Amino acid sequence: MTDLIRLTDVEKTYTRGKEKIAIFERLSMRIEQGDFLALMGPSGSGKTTLLNLLGGTDRATRGTIEFDGKRIDKLSEGQLTNWRAQNVGFIFQFYNLMPILTAAQNVELPLLLTNLSPKKRRENVATALNIVGLSDRARHKPREMSGGQQQRVAIARAIVADPKLLLCDEPTGDLDRTTADEVLGTLQLLNRDLGKTIVMVTHDAAAAKFAKRTLHLDKGHFVASELAA
Repeated sequence: MTDLIRLTDVEKTYTRGKEKIAIFERLSMRIEQGDFLALMGPSGSGKTTLLNLLGGTDRATRGTIEFDGKRIDKLSEGQLTNWRAQNVGFIFQFYNLMPILTAAQNVELPLLLTNLSPKKRRENVATALNIVGLSDRARHKPREMSGGQQQRVAIARAIVADPKLLLCDEPTGDLDRTTADEVLGTLQLLNRDLGKTIVMVTHDAAAAKFAKRTLHLDKGHFVASELAA
């Protein structure tokens, strides 16, 4: 398998008043195309910061970040915005759905920034909803759906533009165990059948078992790596 993502000697420092706080110091990692990686670790260990660096919503202080052989750390803000729209889907703990829009309209939102025709947008939305098993909920608004259904709408929205990479920040943190497992099964399907590369931040060891491997972060360093059984 080829590397989709490569971080080399990445440093991330925040300034608070006169104090500089280092999140990462010379962090390096590789993520292969088609990987499903769970990131675990205590609060403050750098998990969400790493996710933001991978998705281009934050910039490293030093080091290189490559995606599909190209350095995204060198892109301008405008280039980075275009790159994210084409390559990255985001899934969060809270679904961030627009309450006045139907499921189909929520899923369509990322496509409104593209040059796709209305007909093609509708086709893509229908495909995405079918993949997550919600074709029959296309006209329902968020309040008419369960938490698990809303999260699957959010997943459909994340994949509607066919990104290579899905970044998930505690995607099941607001769900009960049974519903969480259904959502995680959907992520597994996207990884196994559609070849999506997935990086998932989670505090939940049961959720991490759905991934192919787990990395543990602590104080900005990887401390262990586990392959799924």
